[in-house]
Amino acid sequence: MLLNQEQRKKLLGIARKSLETYLKSGKKLEISETDPVLTKEMGAFVTLQEKGQLRGCIGRLIGDQPLYLTVRDMAVEAAVGDPRFPPVELSELKDIEMEISALSPMERVDSADKIQLGVHGVLVRKGYRSGVYLPQVATETGWSREEFLSSLCAHKAGLAADAWKDPSTEIYIFSAEVFSEKDTK
Repeated sequence: MLLNQEQRKKLLGIARKSLETYLKSGKKLEISETDPVLTKEMGAFVTLQEKGQLRGCIGRLIGDQPLYLTVRDMAVEAAVGDPRFPPVELSELKDIEMEISALSPMERVDSADKIQLGVHGVLVRKGYRSGVYLPQVATETGWSREEFLSSLCAHKAGLAADAWKDPSTEIYIFSAEVFSEKDTK
C-alpha cells in the first residue's frame, strides 16, 4: 500500500480541513484529487484524539470510493457520528489530533493462527453480528491473540467470547497503514 510522506500529509490535511469546513458550515468539503494512489478505492478509518483520549473513530472497511473522499467523509463521521461521544465542537478542534488508518482489502482466513497481532486488523462475523479491531488495538492493549479475539467477539460483535473458535464464525484479516499528525510534524 505504502503512502509516501507527501500523500500522508495531504490526507491528514484533507481530514482536518474537512472537519473544520463541516463544523463551520455544516457542509462537506468540496475537493478533487489527481494522485493515482489517493484516488484508489480503499477502506479507511479516521481516529480523533483529544489530549491523548479517544474522541471518535469511524471508518469504512471496504473501499467504495476514492481514498481521499473516504478520509474526508470519515473525519466528519468520527467527529459527529460516533455514538460513544457527543459531537465535536469547533472550539475543540485545536486540541484534536487526527490519525488515519488506510486499509488493505479483506482476506478471509480459516484459522486464527494466521492472525499476526499488531500487523493484522480482524473482522469477525457470525450471522448478523460482526465486530472489528484495527491492528493497533493489539499493540495498545498488549493482549494475547486469545484475549484480542475474545474481546472482539464479546465486546464488539456481541457474541460469546469464544465464538472465534466456532467454524461457522467468519474471520477476516486486513492490514492498515497508520499515520497521524504527530508523525508528520
